[in-house]
Amino acid sequence: MQPYPIPAGPVSVSEEIKKSRFITLLAPTCGPDAAKAFIQQTRDEHPAARHHCWAFIAGPPNDSQQLGFSDDGEPSGTAGKPILAQLMGSGIGEITAVVVRYYGGIKLGTGGLVRAYGSGVQQALKQLIVSNKVPQAEYTLQCDYAQLALVENLLQQTEGRIVQGEYGACVMLHLALPVTVVETFGKKLRDLSRGNLQLIPVSQ
Repeated sequence: MQPYPIPAGPVSVSEEIKKSRFITLLAPTCGPDAAKAFIQQTRDEHPAARHHCWAFIAGPPNDSQQLGFSDDGEPSGTAGKPILAQLMGSGIGEITAVVVRYYGGIKLGTGGLVRAYGSGVQQALKQLIVSNKVPQAEYTLQCDYAQLALVENLLQQTEGRIVQGEYGACVMLHLALPVTVVETFGKKLRDLSRGNLQLIPVSQ
C-alpha cells in the first residue's frame, strides 16, 4: 500500500480523424461505482454519439481487481483495451477514461481505431495534473483516559485521525493512519507509553 498518483481534476481533449470526432474525457473516480457513474454521465451529455468507449482503474494503479473496459460496439479489442493500456502505462490510480466518437462516415479499420482511441488518451494524460494519494491503514488502540491527550497529540503530528471512539471504563479507539507514518507513530507510541500502548491492525 504505497502512495500513488491520482487525477487532481478532469481533462478533455478533442480531435477529428477522417471526419470522425473523438472526444477523450478523463476524470478522478474512486471505486467502480464512481467510474460507472462518470461513464453514464458522459453518455447523458453526448446522447447523439455513435460510441462511448471506456476503461477505468478504480483503485490503486496495480490493483487488477478494480479494472474495467468496453468497446461499446466498436470491433472487439480496438477501443477499450487500447484505452486501458494507456491508463495502465501511466501508473495513475482512481482514473476513468471515456472516448466519445461521433462517426463521420469513413471507416478507420482496426489499426486506425486502435491508434485513434489510444492517442486520444495519451494526449489527455499529458495534460492531466495529478496529486499524491497516501492510503490509510486502520488500527484499534486501547488506552486510559490519562493517555488520551498523548494519543491525540501524536495523531495531530502524523495527520492520523480517530474514526470512532468508545469511552467506557477505558478508551477504545479506531484509528486511521497514513501508511507512510505507521512505523513512526507506533514507535513514538511505544516510547512515550513505555511499551504499554500497542496498535492492533484492523483486518480488512
